[in-house]
Amino acid sequence: MGAGQSRSSNVLVVPQANAALDQLKYEVAQELGISIPQDGYYGNMATRDTGAIGGHITRRLVQIAEQQLAGQFK
Repeated sequence: MGAGQSRSSNVLVVPQANAALDQLKYEVAQELGISIPQDGYYGNMATRDTGAIGGHITRRLVQIAEQQLAGQFK
């Protein structure tokens, strides 16, 4: 697998969201002080670090969804 490729079987419902999610990944990693490998290979990263990034991304996405839902029901 080359840089930027993933073995994930997840398929985005909105493919255009891929760039935004990738940007979010880098923002969260920077906030946590974790460097993401430039070659896109995560095999040398600690599971704890990748899990922390994923967990914070999930929290952020839930927060965004909650804000949008709250705005719909005002």
